[in-house]
Amino acid sequence: MTTVSFAAALAALFLAVPALRAQEPRDTVWLPDIVVTATRLPMPLASTTAAVTVVSGEELRSRGIATVADALRTVDGAAVVETGPLGSATSLFLRGGESNMVLVLLDGVPLNAPGGGVDLANLTTDDVDRIEVVRGPASVLYGSDAVAGVVQIFTRGGRGGRGPRWEAGARGGSFGTRSADLRLATSSEAADASLAVSHVSTDGIYSFNNSYRDDVLAASAGVAPDEWTTARFSLRYTNALYHYPTDGSGNAVYHNQVQTGSGVVTSLDAGRYLAPRLEARLLLGLAESAGRQDQEPNGSADTLGYYAFWSFDRVNRRSADARVNWHLAPATVLTAGATVETEAERSSNLSRSQYGPSAGSLVVSRWNRAYYTQTVADAGAHVSLTGGLRIEHNEAFGAFLTYRAGAAWHSGGTRLRAAFGTAFKEPGFLDNFGTGYVTGNPELRPERSRSWDVGLEQRFGGRMRLSATWFDQRFRDLIQYTFTPPTPTSPNYYNVAAANASGLELEARAALFAGLDVTARYTYTHTASADSGFDGATFAQGRRLIRRPTETASLDVAYRFEGRGSMSATAQYVGDRDDEDFSTFPGTRVRLPSYVRVEVAGEWVLLAGHGRSLAATVKVENLFDARYEQVLHFPARRRALFVGLRAGSGS
Repeated sequence: MTTVSFAAALAALFLAVPALRAQEPRDTVWLPDIVVTATRLPMPLASTTAAVTVVSGEELRSRGIATVADALRTVDGAAVVETGPLGSATSLFLRGGESNMVLVLLDGVPLNAPGGGVDLANLTTDDVDRIEVVRGPASVLYGSDAVAGVVQIFTRGGRGGRGPRWEAGARGGSFGTRSADLRLATSSEAADASLAVSHVSTDGIYSFNNSYRDDVLAASAGVAPDEWTTARFSLRYTNALYHYPTDGSGNAVYHNQVQTGSGVVTSLDAGRYLAPRLEARLLLGLAESAGRQDQEPNGSADTLGYYAFWSFDRVNRRSADARVNWHLAPATVLTAGATVETEAERSSNLSRSQYGPSAGSLVVSRWNRAYYTQTVADAGAHVSLTGGLRIEHNEAFGAFLTYRAGAAWHSGGTRLRAAFGTAFKEPGFLDNFGTGYVTGNPELRPERSRSWDVGLEQRFGGRMRLSATWFDQRFRDLIQYTFTPPTPTSPNYYNVAAANASGLELEARAALFAGLDVTARYTYTHTASADSGFDGATFAQGRRLIRRPTETASLDVAYRFEGRGSMSATAQYVGDRDDEDFSTFPGTRVRLPSYVRVEVAGEWVLLAGHGRSLAATVKVENLFDARYEQVLHFPARRRALFVGLRAGSGS
């Protein structure tokens, strides 16, 4: 059934190709990508030694992709797991690592909880210029959590034209979904600024208590007073409200359960050349989030079991990173830097049950200091080398050393690269300092990894590109919880588990003819628990890790009509994966079947000229109405249709 569905989806994507030839749009040529995240220096993609994927904001807007989670679904090595409706908890697994082993940055500022993961549910693509995904260890430059990779989101700012400009859009569709956005921007030779606001709301997929709302405000300002100095400030504020009726087993039982989440992320990135070859840079960052969960009783008769629960938490991370880049030659740079960060959390909870009320609270903080160095060198004969070292000083676990090295050779259309490195993840606050129902362990070591990959890329002119990457990762000292500590006063968390992940990433991209781009991707990921520790179900010895499919594949077809719009279609295959049934105790392992999901989108220009534009948009998600679950007992969204209008002015 799955094979037939996937074949039908692929056929549907190509049905329109013959007709598209007659449109004769402008030629398609790929320009060399400039990436920043891999080395924190702007570098041509061909010179980097890391595996990097770049997703442009223009591509996201043309395909009607509204969330970062959806933007990452077809990235090599990525597995996005969503618990159903829009607004539900959404995780990212990269190259088989845990979901809390991917560092997510917004203009250089970490969005992860300290020592933990990041929920992508409320992270939209509003005002996004591009997303860079670095696969592999990156702790040398970014510290904790950059174990399996880094996802960095860069915002647009006011660049891209002269003088004042505006963009606006509105969209509506299935599940009572409504969205609107407005963006204002202006720029001159020495400065730029932008302001963007957006709103989305939906009724959800359950018959009751499943509405969702998300409001975003984004602002940016940049100056370049002279050729030696640049500075950019960015701010993003999010306020979300999500009603959900489900318990931990997916049963729709709560009529009054709701969670709210708000957060602000700000950054100031400034740089100045102190001499023609010596650059100093400073990045100041703040990420603060506040969340609340309210589970009111369903009614006056709801007095059995644990029938009510309330919680609140506030987390903030403040950081300062200073570094100097010594440009020894045009393609050789020596970097030395230092980072200081403070992390803090304040939380409280209250529950009511037939056994009486109970309450708890947590107020904790810690600091990190780090010193790092990196060398990016042009070794001649089309060879690029990178190497780096970082010493982290954490208030909880002390000092930790990470390193990485890589080499790339490129000549003509051929690129061969290899990289090796280590990375770490600090314990979470609950792991270290938990009290009440759980007891934290202040003696925990950081989780650590050792990884390597080898990649080959071949370009055929400017119209076809083939690439293959083999990766191998080892995760050790993984932190696990035990219900039965050695003694009544012993902690519940220990460094006891281990896991391995390896696999193959294949990608082919071609401009078949003018205006038409086709991209095919395939990822094979083998994961296995090397030491089950305390958890023989989730980390069953020798079994693959849960919620990470062994195989994924995708086919993207995008066509641009000269001055008249665009069309795109994406078919994604996600192979079967293991999950755990938490409705039983102890949990039992189950297998979720594979599925194929197809999306199509189009944009048609209705009016254009005199600096103004108006276009109609349409998007169909899950075109063939596939029924599947990414998390056991939590069904994914069914087929949905969205239509809208977009307008703009300025040059």
